Amino acid sequence: MSRVKIAVKKALTDAPLGTAVMKSCLLSTEKRNSTFAELDDLEALRKEARAVRERSLDQLDDLLSRFKRSFTEAGGTVHEAADAKEACRIVLDILKRRNARQGVKSKSMVSEEIGLGEALKHNGIDAVESDLGEFIVQLAGEPPSHITAPALHRSKESIGRLLADKLKFPYTSDPEKLTRVARGHLRERFLKADFGLAGANFLIADSGHIVLVENEGNGRMGFTVPPLFVAITGVEKLIGNLPELSPLLRLLARSATGQRFSTYTSLIRPTNAGEDGPEEMHVILVDNGRRKALSDEKLREMLLCIRCGACLNICPVYRSVGGHAYLSTYPGPMGAVWSNIVGAPSVEKAELADLSTLCGACKEVCPIDIDIPRMLLELRSRREKPFIERKAALIWTRVMSDPKSYERAGKMARNLGVLMPNGFSGGWLATGRGAFRDDQSKTDE
Repeated sequence: MSRVKIAVKKALTDAPLGTAVMKSCLLSTEKRNSTFAELDDLEALRKEARAVRERSLDQLDDLLSRFKRSFTEAGGTVHEAADAKEACRIVLDILKRRNARQGVKSKSMVSEEIGLGEALKHNGIDAVESDLGEFIVQLAGEPPSHITAPALHRSKESIGRLLADKLKFPYTSDPEKLTRVARGHLRERFLKADFGLAGANFLIADSGHIVLVENEGNGRMGFTVPPLFVAITGVEKLIGNLPELSPLLRLLARSATGQRFSTYTSLIRPTNAGEDGPEEMHVILVDNGRRKALSDEKLREMLLCIRCGACLNICPVYRSVGGHAYLSTYPGPMGAVWSNIVGAPSVEKAELADLSTLCGACKEVCPIDIDIPRMLLELRSRREKPFIERKAALIWTRVMSDPKSYERAGKMARNLGVLMPNGFSGGWLATGRGAFRDDQSKTDE
Protein backbone atom coordinates (compact mmCIF):
# COMPACT_ATOMS: atom_id res chain seq x y z
CA MET A 1 0.00 0.00 0.00
CA SER A 2 1.35 3.45 -0.93
CA ARG A 3 2.12 6.19 1.59
CA VAL A 4 -0.85 8.22 0.35
CA LYS A 5 -3.27 5.34 0.90
CA ILE A 6 -1.78 4.67 4.34
CA ALA A 7 -2.24 8.34 5.25
CA VAL A 8 -5.84 8.31 4.00
CA LYS A 9 -6.66 5.16 5.93
CA LYS A 10 -5.16 6.65 9.11
CA ALA A 11 -7.14 9.87 8.67
CA LEU A 12 -10.40 7.95 8.25
CA THR A 13 -9.94 6.35 11.69
CA ASP A 14 -9.19 9.69 13.42
CA ALA A 15 -12.60 10.76 14.78
CA PRO A 16 -11.53 14.13 16.28
CA LEU A 17 -9.86 15.04 12.98
CA GLY A 18 -12.96 14.13 11.01
CA THR A 19 -15.20 16.17 13.31
CA ALA A 20 -12.98 19.26 13.20
CA VAL A 21 -12.52 19.21 9.42
CA MET A 22 -16.16 18.51 8.63
CA LYS A 23 -17.42 21.22 10.98
CA SER A 24 -15.10 23.83 9.54
CA CYS A 25 -15.81 22.90 5.91
CA LEU A 26 -19.57 22.95 6.38
CA LEU A 27 -19.43 26.34 8.09
CA SER A 28 -17.18 27.83 5.40
CA THR A 29 -19.40 26.51 2.62
CA GLU A 30 -22.54 27.84 4.31
CA LYS A 31 -21.01 31.31 4.70
CA ARG A 32 -19.75 31.25 1.12
CA ASN A 33 -23.21 30.34 -0.22
CA SER A 34 -24.84 33.08 1.85
CA THR A 35 -22.62 35.90 0.56
CA PHE A 36 -22.71 34.62 -3.03
CA ALA A 37 -26.50 34.69 -2.91
CA GLU A 38 -26.28 38.47 -2.45
CA LEU A 39 -24.69 38.92 -5.88
CA ASP A 40 -27.16 39.69 -8.65
CA ASP A 41 -24.42 39.54 -11.28
CA LEU A 42 -22.60 36.40 -10.10
CA GLU A 43 -22.22 34.64 -13.43
CA ALA A 44 -21.17 37.83 -15.19
CA LEU A 45 -18.68 38.48 -12.40
CA ARG A 46 -17.23 34.98 -12.70
CA LYS A 47 -16.81 35.43 -16.45
CA GLU A 48 -15.13 38.81 -15.94
CA ALA A 49 -12.72 37.43 -13.33
CA ARG A 50 -11.86 34.44 -15.50
CA ALA A 51 -11.24 36.73 -18.46
CA VAL A 52 -8.79 38.78 -16.36
CA ARG A 53 -6.87 35.65 -15.36
CA GLU A 54 -6.85 34.21 -18.89
CA ARG A 55 -5.61 37.51 -20.29
CA SER A 56 -2.86 37.54 -17.66
CA LEU A 57 -1.61 34.12 -18.70
CA ASP A 58 -1.72 35.04 -22.40
CA GLN A 59 0.32 38.19 -21.73
CA LEU A 60 2.57 36.84 -18.99
CA ASP A 61 5.93 37.86 -20.47
CA ASP A 62 4.70 41.38 -21.19
CA LEU A 63 3.20 41.71 -17.70
CA LEU A 64 6.44 40.52 -16.16
CA SER A 65 8.40 43.15 -18.07
CA ARG A 66 5.97 45.90 -17.06
CA PHE A 67 5.99 44.86 -13.40
CA LYS A 68 9.79 44.78 -13.28
CA ARG A 69 9.94 48.28 -14.69
CA SER A 70 7.30 49.82 -12.41
CA PHE A 71 8.49 48.06 -9.24
CA THR A 72 12.16 48.91 -9.91
CA GLU A 73 11.40 52.54 -10.72
CA ALA A 74 9.61 52.79 -7.37
CA GLY A 75 12.76 51.62 -5.58
CA GLY A 76 12.32 47.86 -5.26
CA THR A 77 14.14 44.82 -6.64
CA VAL A 78 12.59 41.97 -8.65
CA HIS A 79 14.12 38.49 -8.74
CA GLU A 80 13.13 35.45 -10.79
CA ALA A 81 13.62 31.91 -9.48
CA ALA A 82 13.47 28.91 -11.81
CA ASP A 83 12.84 26.41 -9.02
CA ALA A 84 12.53 25.95 -5.25
CA LYS A 85 16.27 25.70 -4.65
CA GLU A 86 17.00 28.97 -6.43
CA ALA A 87 14.14 30.76 -4.66
CA CYS A 88 15.48 29.74 -1.24
CA ARG A 89 19.00 30.79 -2.23
CA ILE A 90 17.79 34.25 -3.29
CA VAL A 91 15.98 34.77 0.04
CA LEU A 92 19.03 33.64 2.03
CA ASP A 93 21.34 35.92 0.03
CA ILE A 94 19.08 38.93 0.69
CA LEU A 95 18.93 38.22 4.42
CA LYS A 96 22.64 37.52 4.76
CA ARG A 97 23.60 40.78 3.04
CA ARG A 98 21.73 42.68 5.75
CA ASN A 99 22.79 40.31 8.52
CA ALA A 100 19.08 39.70 9.22
CA ARG A 101 18.76 36.88 11.76
CA GLN A 102 15.18 37.08 13.02
CA GLY A 103 11.96 38.05 11.36
CA VAL A 104 8.23 37.56 10.92
CA LYS A 105 6.57 35.64 8.14
CA SER A 106 3.02 36.09 6.88
CA LYS A 107 1.01 33.29 5.31
CA SER A 108 2.49 32.13 1.99
CA MET A 109 1.74 28.81 0.31
CA VAL A 110 4.60 29.38 -2.15
CA SER A 111 7.06 29.56 0.75
CA GLU A 112 5.66 26.20 1.92
CA GLU A 113 5.96 24.86 -1.63
CA ILE A 114 9.67 25.73 -1.87
CA GLY A 115 10.53 24.56 1.66
CA LEU A 116 11.65 28.02 2.77
CA GLY A 117 10.98 27.43 6.47
CA GLU A 118 13.44 24.54 6.62
CA ALA A 119 16.02 26.47 4.57
CA LEU A 120 15.88 29.40 7.00
CA LYS A 121 16.11 27.14 10.03
CA HIS A 122 19.05 25.24 8.54
CA ASN A 123 20.90 28.55 8.10
CA GLY A 124 20.25 29.74 11.65
CA ILE A 125 17.57 32.29 10.72
CA ASP A 126 14.55 32.52 13.01
CA ALA A 127 11.32 33.35 11.18
CA VAL A 128 8.13 33.08 13.22
CA GLU A 129 4.78 32.61 11.46
CA SER A 130 2.56 35.60 12.29
CA ASP A 131 -0.73 34.33 10.84
CA LEU A 132 -2.53 32.73 13.79
CA GLY A 133 -3.28 29.47 11.99
CA GLU A 134 0.26 29.22 10.64
CA PHE A 135 1.64 30.09 14.09
CA ILE A 136 -0.32 27.19 15.58
CA VAL A 137 0.91 24.61 13.06
CA GLN A 138 4.47 25.95 13.34
CA LEU A 139 4.36 25.39 17.12
CA ALA A 140 2.99 21.89 16.48
CA GLY A 141 5.68 21.10 13.91
CA GLU A 142 3.01 20.42 11.27
CA PRO A 143 2.46 21.66 7.72
CA PRO A 144 -0.74 23.61 6.98
CA SER A 145 -3.75 21.38 6.29
CA HIS A 146 -5.68 23.94 4.23
CA ILE A 147 -4.58 26.73 1.88
CA THR A 148 -6.57 29.44 3.70
CA ALA A 149 -7.19 27.87 7.14
CA PRO A 150 -3.90 26.18 8.11
CA ALA A 151 -5.09 24.85 11.51
CA LEU A 152 -8.56 23.80 10.33
CA HIS A 153 -7.87 20.21 11.45
CA ARG A 154 -7.41 21.19 15.12
CA SER A 155 -10.11 21.72 17.74
CA LYS A 156 -9.97 24.69 20.10
CA GLU A 157 -9.17 22.26 22.92
CA SER A 158 -6.12 20.84 21.15
CA ILE A 159 -4.97 24.37 20.29
CA GLY A 160 -5.35 25.35 23.94
CA ARG A 161 -3.21 22.42 25.07
CA LEU A 162 -0.59 23.18 22.43
CA LEU A 163 -0.25 26.87 23.33
CA ALA A 164 -0.23 26.09 27.07
CA ASP A 165 2.62 23.64 26.53
CA LYS A 166 4.70 25.72 24.13
CA LEU A 167 4.10 29.23 25.51
CA LYS A 168 3.84 28.22 29.19
CA PHE A 169 0.55 29.75 30.29
CA PRO A 170 -2.54 28.26 32.04
CA TYR A 171 -4.67 26.10 29.77
CA THR A 172 -7.78 27.60 28.21
CA SER A 173 -9.89 26.67 25.20
CA ASP A 174 -11.52 30.07 24.92
CA PRO A 175 -10.72 31.39 21.40
CA GLU A 176 -10.59 35.03 22.52
CA LYS A 177 -8.11 34.29 25.31
CA LEU A 178 -6.00 32.09 23.04
CA THR A 179 -5.86 34.86 20.45
CA ARG A 180 -4.73 37.38 23.10
CA VAL A 181 -1.94 35.04 24.24
CA ALA A 182 -0.69 34.53 20.68
CA ARG A 183 -0.97 38.25 19.92
CA GLY A 184 1.09 39.17 22.98
CA HIS A 185 3.79 36.70 21.99
CA LEU A 186 3.87 37.85 18.36
CA ARG A 187 3.81 41.59 19.07
CA GLU A 188 7.24 41.39 20.67
CA ARG A 189 8.54 39.46 17.66
CA PHE A 190 7.29 42.15 15.28
CA LEU A 191 9.07 44.89 17.21
CA LYS A 192 12.38 43.02 17.12
CA ALA A 193 12.13 41.74 13.53
CA ASP A 194 14.98 42.37 11.10
CA PHE A 195 12.79 41.37 8.16
CA GLY A 196 9.26 40.59 7.06
CA LEU A 197 8.36 37.80 4.62
CA ALA A 198 5.01 37.41 2.86
CA GLY A 199 3.29 35.98 -0.16
CA ALA A 200 1.13 37.94 -2.59
CA ASN A 201 -2.42 37.43 -3.77
CA PHE A 202 -1.79 39.45 -6.93
CA LEU A 203 0.87 41.66 -8.50
CA ILE A 204 -0.16 44.72 -10.53
CA ALA A 205 2.07 45.11 -13.59
CA ASP A 206 1.37 48.75 -14.49
CA SER A 207 1.62 50.23 -10.99
CA GLY A 208 4.10 47.86 -9.35
CA HIS A 209 1.77 47.07 -6.43
CA ILE A 210 1.85 43.90 -4.31
CA VAL A 211 -1.68 42.97 -3.21
CA LEU A 212 -2.05 41.29 0.18
CA VAL A 213 -5.48 40.08 1.34
CA GLU A 214 -5.80 39.07 5.01
CA ASN A 215 -7.94 39.32 8.13
CA GLU A 216 -5.49 39.70 11.00
CA GLY A 217 -3.29 42.66 10.06
CA ASN A 218 -0.12 40.62 10.51
CA GLY A 219 0.78 40.94 6.84
CA ARG A 220 0.47 44.71 7.01
CA MET A 221 2.62 44.83 10.15
CA GLY A 222 5.21 42.62 8.47
CA PHE A 223 5.47 45.27 5.79
CA THR A 224 5.43 48.42 7.93
CA VAL A 225 7.54 47.50 10.99
CA PRO A 226 10.72 45.64 9.86
CA PRO A 227 13.33 47.51 7.77
CA LEU A 228 13.41 44.76 5.11
CA PHE A 229 10.43 43.20 3.28
CA VAL A 230 10.48 40.24 0.88
CA ALA A 231 7.43 38.98 -1.01
CA ILE A 232 7.55 35.49 -2.55
CA THR A 233 4.90 34.42 -5.03
CA GLY A 234 4.25 32.48 -8.20
CA VAL A 235 4.81 34.18 -11.53
CA GLU A 236 1.18 33.46 -12.48
CA LYS A 237 -0.10 36.01 -9.92
CA LEU A 238 0.55 38.95 -12.28
CA ILE A 239 -2.39 40.94 -13.60
CA GLY A 240 -2.37 44.03 -15.80
CA ASN A 241 -3.78 47.00 -13.90
CA LEU A 242 -5.76 48.14 -10.87
CA PRO A 243 -9.25 48.01 -12.50
CA GLU A 244 -8.68 44.30 -13.24
CA LEU A 245 -8.29 43.71 -9.50
CA SER A 246 -11.93 44.58 -8.74
CA PRO A 247 -13.75 41.40 -9.92
CA LEU A 248 -11.06 39.20 -8.36
CA LEU A 249 -11.40 40.85 -4.94
CA ARG A 250 -15.20 40.73 -5.08
CA LEU A 251 -15.00 36.95 -5.47
CA LEU A 252 -11.93 36.05 -3.39
CA ALA A 253 -13.14 36.88 0.13
CA ARG A 254 -16.62 35.49 -0.51
CA SER A 255 -15.16 32.21 -1.76
CA ALA A 256 -12.46 31.90 0.89
CA THR A 257 -14.12 32.99 4.14
CA GLY A 258 -17.69 33.98 3.28
CA GLN A 259 -16.92 37.68 3.80
CA ARG A 260 -18.02 40.42 1.46
CA PHE A 261 -14.52 41.84 1.75
CA SER A 262 -11.46 40.87 3.76
CA THR A 263 -10.60 42.97 6.82
CA TYR A 264 -7.29 44.10 5.33
CA THR A 265 -6.55 44.53 1.64
CA SER A 266 -3.15 46.17 1.26
CA LEU A 267 -1.66 47.55 -1.94
CA ILE A 268 2.07 47.77 -1.26
CA ARG A 269 4.66 49.61 -3.26
CA PRO A 270 8.33 50.44 -2.60
CA THR A 271 9.23 53.88 -1.29
CA ASN A 272 12.60 55.31 -2.26
CA ALA A 273 13.03 57.18 1.02
CA GLY A 274 11.85 54.35 3.24
CA GLU A 275 9.74 56.74 5.31
CA ASP A 276 6.38 55.08 4.73
CA GLY A 277 7.58 51.49 4.64
CA PRO A 278 10.67 49.32 4.73
CA GLU A 279 14.11 50.59 3.75
CA GLU A 280 14.45 47.74 1.27
CA MET A 281 11.86 45.74 -0.64
CA HIS A 282 12.15 42.66 -2.86
CA VAL A 283 9.76 40.51 -4.88
CA ILE A 284 10.75 36.96 -5.83
CA LEU A 285 8.76 35.47 -8.72
CA VAL A 286 8.86 31.68 -8.60
CA ASP A 287 8.43 29.45 -11.64
CA ASN A 288 8.96 25.92 -10.29
CA GLY A 289 6.99 24.27 -13.11
CA ARG A 290 4.47 27.01 -13.84
CA ARG A 291 5.75 27.95 -17.30
CA LYS A 292 5.83 24.31 -18.31
CA ALA A 293 2.18 24.03 -17.28
CA LEU A 294 1.46 27.20 -19.24
CA SER A 295 2.36 25.34 -22.43
CA ASP A 296 0.36 22.25 -21.44
CA GLU A 297 -3.09 22.72 -22.98
CA LYS A 298 -4.61 20.06 -20.72
CA LEU A 299 -3.38 21.53 -17.40
CA ARG A 300 -2.91 25.23 -18.20
CA GLU A 301 -6.34 26.08 -16.79
CA MET A 302 -5.14 25.35 -13.23
CA LEU A 303 -2.93 28.46 -13.38
CA LEU A 304 -6.12 30.57 -13.25
CA CYS A 305 -6.62 29.59 -9.58
CA ILE A 306 -6.86 32.46 -7.06
CA ARG A 307 -6.34 30.20 -3.99
CA CYS A 308 -9.69 30.72 -2.27
CA GLY A 309 -9.96 27.14 -0.95
CA ALA A 310 -13.67 26.79 -1.77
CA CYS A 311 -13.04 23.53 -3.64
CA LEU A 312 -11.44 22.02 -0.52
CA ASN A 313 -14.40 23.00 1.66
CA ILE A 314 -16.96 21.35 -0.65
CA CYS A 315 -14.98 18.20 -1.53
CA PRO A 316 -16.35 15.02 0.11
CA VAL A 317 -12.89 13.44 0.13
CA TYR A 318 -11.16 16.44 1.72
CA ARG A 319 -13.99 16.69 4.27
CA SER A 320 -13.33 13.09 5.24
CA VAL A 321 -9.54 13.01 5.47
CA GLY A 322 -8.34 16.61 5.84
CA GLY A 323 -5.27 18.08 4.22
CA HIS A 324 -2.37 16.12 5.70
CA ALA A 325 -3.51 12.87 4.09
CA TYR A 326 -2.54 14.29 0.69
CA LEU A 327 1.15 14.38 1.74
CA SER A 328 1.51 17.54 -0.32
CA THR A 329 1.76 21.29 0.26
CA TYR A 330 -1.45 21.73 -1.73
CA PRO A 331 -4.34 19.45 -0.67
CA GLY A 332 -7.88 18.98 -1.93
CA PRO A 333 -9.11 19.04 -5.53
CA MET A 334 -7.01 22.02 -6.66
CA GLY A 335 -4.04 20.58 -4.79
CA ALA A 336 -4.30 17.24 -6.54
CA VAL A 337 -3.76 19.08 -9.83
CA TRP A 338 -1.45 21.85 -8.61
CA SER A 339 0.89 19.37 -6.90
CA ASN A 340 1.46 17.76 -10.29
CA ILE A 341 2.37 21.14 -11.81
CA VAL A 342 4.93 22.49 -9.35
CA GLY A 343 8.24 20.93 -8.39
CA ALA A 344 9.58 17.57 -9.41
CA PRO A 345 7.10 14.84 -10.45
CA SER A 346 6.66 11.83 -8.19
CA VAL A 347 4.57 8.68 -7.89
CA GLU A 348 2.85 10.06 -4.78
CA LYS A 349 1.86 13.28 -6.54
CA ALA A 350 0.42 11.27 -9.42
CA GLU A 351 -1.75 9.30 -6.96
CA LEU A 352 -3.45 12.45 -5.68
CA ALA A 353 -5.72 12.54 -8.74
CA ASP A 354 -7.35 9.39 -7.36
CA LEU A 355 -8.51 11.23 -4.23
CA SER A 356 -11.68 12.46 -5.88
CA THR A 357 -15.22 11.19 -6.44
CA LEU A 358 -15.44 13.31 -9.63
CA CYS A 359 -18.74 14.66 -8.32
CA GLY A 360 -18.06 18.05 -9.93
CA ALA A 361 -18.75 20.12 -6.79
CA CYS A 362 -15.30 21.71 -7.00
CA LYS A 363 -16.05 23.15 -10.44
CA GLU A 364 -19.45 24.43 -9.32
CA VAL A 365 -18.03 26.44 -6.40
CA CYS A 366 -14.89 27.67 -8.15
CA PRO A 367 -15.19 31.46 -8.58
CA ILE A 368 -13.16 31.25 -11.81
CA ASP A 369 -15.12 28.20 -13.10
CA ILE A 370 -12.01 26.01 -13.38
CA ASP A 371 -12.82 22.52 -14.64
CA ILE A 372 -10.87 20.59 -11.99
CA PRO A 373 -12.61 17.22 -12.62
CA ARG A 374 -11.47 17.27 -16.26
CA MET A 375 -7.86 17.81 -15.19
CA LEU A 376 -8.08 15.08 -12.55
CA LEU A 377 -9.20 12.66 -15.26
CA GLU A 378 -6.35 13.86 -17.47
CA LEU A 379 -3.81 13.19 -14.70
CA ARG A 380 -5.29 9.75 -14.10
CA SER A 381 -4.90 8.92 -17.77
CA ARG A 382 -1.23 9.95 -17.67
CA ARG A 383 -0.33 7.87 -14.64
CA GLU A 384 1.22 4.44 -15.07
CA LYS A 385 -1.27 2.03 -13.51
CA PRO A 386 -0.42 -1.11 -11.50
CA PHE A 387 -1.26 -4.39 -13.27
CA ILE A 388 -4.19 -5.21 -10.98
CA GLU A 389 -5.71 -1.75 -11.55
CA ARG A 390 -5.36 -2.05 -15.33
CA LYS A 391 -7.00 -5.48 -15.18
CA ALA A 392 -9.83 -4.19 -13.00
CA ALA A 393 -10.43 -1.28 -15.40
CA LEU A 394 -10.58 -3.68 -18.35
CA ILE A 395 -13.12 -5.89 -16.58
CA TRP A 396 -15.16 -2.84 -15.59
CA THR A 397 -15.21 -1.60 -19.19
CA ARG A 398 -16.45 -4.97 -20.44
CA VAL A 399 -19.14 -5.18 -17.77
CA MET A 400 -20.39 -1.66 -18.43
CA SER A 401 -20.54 -2.20 -22.18
CA ASP A 402 -22.68 -5.36 -21.99
CA PRO A 403 -26.23 -5.07 -20.52
CA LYS A 404 -26.36 -8.72 -19.41
CA SER A 405 -22.98 -8.52 -17.68
CA TYR A 406 -24.03 -5.26 -16.06
CA GLU A 407 -27.22 -6.89 -14.73
CA ARG A 408 -25.31 -9.88 -13.32
CA ALA A 409 -22.78 -7.56 -11.67
CA GLY A 410 -25.60 -5.56 -10.11
CA LYS A 411 -27.15 -8.69 -8.57
CA MET A 412 -23.75 -9.73 -7.23
CA ALA A 413 -23.21 -6.28 -5.67
CA ARG A 414 -26.64 -6.37 -4.00
CA ASN A 415 -25.90 -9.80 -2.54
CA LEU A 416 -22.55 -8.59 -1.23
CA GLY A 417 -24.32 -5.58 0.26
CA VAL A 418 -26.52 -7.90 2.33
CA LEU A 419 -23.51 -9.91 3.50
CA MET A 420 -21.37 -6.80 4.15
CA PRO A 421 -23.62 -4.02 5.55
CA ASN A 422 -20.73 -1.53 5.69
CA GLY A 423 -19.82 -2.17 2.07
CA PHE A 424 -16.18 -1.76 1.18
CA SER A 425 -15.50 1.23 3.44
CA GLY A 426 -12.74 -0.56 5.32
CA GLY A 427 -10.95 -1.86 2.27
CA TRP A 428 -9.49 -0.65 -1.02
CA LEU A 429 -12.15 1.98 -1.62
CA ALA A 430 -11.36 3.59 1.73
CA THR A 431 -7.77 4.12 0.71
CA GLY A 432 -8.18 5.17 -2.89
CA ARG A 433 -10.70 7.00 -5.03
CA GLY A 434 -13.63 6.11 -2.79
CA ALA A 435 -12.28 7.52 0.48
CA PHE A 436 -15.19 8.43 2.76
CA ARG A 437 -16.52 8.22 6.30
CA ASP A 438 -19.54 6.11 7.12
CA ASP A 439 -21.47 9.22 8.18
CA GLN A 440 -20.56 11.26 5.07
CA SER A 441 -24.03 10.89 3.57
CA LYS A 442 -25.52 12.55 6.67
CA THR A 443 -23.74 15.83 6.02
CA ASP A 444 -25.44 18.73 4.33
CA GLU A 445 -23.64 19.48 1.05
